[in-house]
Amino acid sequence: MQSNQVTDLQYLLNSNPSNFPSHFGLANNHMVTNSIYQFQIPQQVQEFNPKSTSFSSNSTSDEAEEQISIINERKQRRMISNRESARRSRMRKQKHLDELWSQVVWLRNENHQLIDKLNHVSESHDRVVQENAQLKEETLELRQMISGMQI
Repeated sequence: MQSNQVTDLQYLLNSNPSNFPSHFGLANNHMVTNSIYQFQIPQQVQEFNPKSTSFSSNSTSDEAEEQISIINERKQRRMISNRESARRSRMRKQKHLDELWSQVVWLRNENHQLIDKLNHVSESHDRVVQENAQLKEETLELRQMISGMQI
């Protein structure tokens, strides 16, 4: 789009081109096509780069240094804040882990107590089943004795 001397730029305008100053290139070099005006931009304007322009005052350099200083302070504060946040996160994680281990110990103790209780009930059940079997045997013997006496 860039030529050696001048580049064309099309721009949509609603007003009369004669109202613009002559350095816009409209006074002599405009073409009207459905309200679109074609500007010719000199190469010096095309090569304008606001970053490359230098100002001779020290105030801009001081302002730049101040902005850099502010940015560095913000970075430093953010870094400290992030470290503190990470430390709090590690502490929460450690607390949670400690609570989980405490729960594991409690559940293991509870499990051992329940197993002991189950073993005790199971032993009692076995004794009752054995006693029941003995009583049935005695009942059978007594019935046989009674039936033997009646005969």
